[in-house]
Amino acid sequence: MPESTTKKKIHIPKSLTESRLQPQAEMLAVERKPGGMFIGIPRVDMMQENRVALVPSAVATLSGKGYRILFEAGAGEKTNYNDHRYSEAGCEIVYEKEKVFQANVLLKVAPPTLEEVEMYHPNQVIISPLTIPMLSMELVEKLQAKRVIALAMEYIQDDSGSFPFVRVMSEMAGISAVLTAAELLASTGGGKGVLLGGVAGVPSAKIVILGAGIVGESATRVALGLGAEVRIFDNNVYKLMRLQRHVGQRLNTSTLNPYQLEKELLNADVVIGAVHSKTGRTPVIVPESMVEKMKTGSVIVDVSIDQGGCFETSEMTSHHRPTFEKHGVIHYCVPNIASKVPRTASIAISNILTPLLISADETGGMDELLFEHSGLRNGVYAYKGRLTNAYLGRRFGLKHTDLGLLLTSRL
Repeated sequence: MPESTTKKKIHIPKSLTESRLQPQAEMLAVERKPGGMFIGIPRVDMMQENRVALVPSAVATLSGKGYRILFEAGAGEKTNYNDHRYSEAGCEIVYEKEKVFQANVLLKVAPPTLEEVEMYHPNQVIISPLTIPMLSMELVEKLQAKRVIALAMEYIQDDSGSFPFVRVMSEMAGISAVLTAAELLASTGGGKGVLLGGVAGVPSAKIVILGAGIVGESATRVALGLGAEVRIFDNNVYKLMRLQRHVGQRLNTSTLNPYQLEKELLNADVVIGAVHSKTGRTPVIVPESMVEKMKTGSVIVDVSIDQGGCFETSEMTSHHRPTFEKHGVIHYCVPNIASKVPRTASIAISNILTPLLISADETGGMDELLFEHSGLRNGVYAYKGRLTNAYLGRRFGLKHTDLGLLLTSRL
């Protein structure tokens, strides 16, 4: 064969070819075994808070899946659950608060405080209410410095776009608001001695409800059941239509027209603020000038106070001192109104938290669940050193970053 037709062999170094015979690292995703979550439930000693984040039945479900749960002694006493029941359900009962704060996920029914922030650690997940009136710039900056992931219960959304924590607490708050107003109208509550529902020959009390959401609907049902005369205001006509449809009867409804609103407030015996904001502070709907014109001895129940309140005269109160009087009007502005019925409220909170924690663990952790669940991302206001809530950024003059950008940047 001619030399020109022969193929010339190219020498390839052995070091480049023998690697094909060596074991290679597995590049596929490795399935994560669930059951590695470490949860802490501290005792709450503020705001006369009586609720607890998880009840024993929820603890039994999670511990059965391998979760480690630290429970501070006495945290369930006000809900009438003793430490023995929690221990039997699978909790580790501890007496030092510092040990509880070592957990990777902290569940609270009251907002963070400056004292406890010192015990937080980086990448720790804090799930609690936010309660905007109690929030300070110092607290926000300390949360950023600790590089935690902080979620506000009232802003967490489910797959349908609704707010599960707000919804269930709102149902209880709406019922409690009307019953509380009935007590305050009585002379023993500081009112004029008016029976909410009236009797034959005596007109019933007039209730004005601001907001046609879940609180408004629950309050309307109870008020109508007691025989009160009800007026409902909301700028969302579809909510007003839905409320009428759910209640099953024609109601006196209106949009938030200032003229019509003032006219109704002048004759109201009770006004219930039931407005909810999706991301920040509740707008002020009733200015102080309108409150001044209300009847002496009338009652304001501001259920929206946990987001700042929808009355200009509202100031946050507590269960120990639930009311104050301004311009002759009794104000009830307790942010954790559902804490009056702590056992029911605690079971309701557990019903929401338990599947959320299971989903987070099965997905691969809270970071993974945040990446996949837009509704959960809506609840995050601080993420590993960054403020992610636009309202808080504007309020305190701090830089905020969209959480979606932070999560996407990890790819």
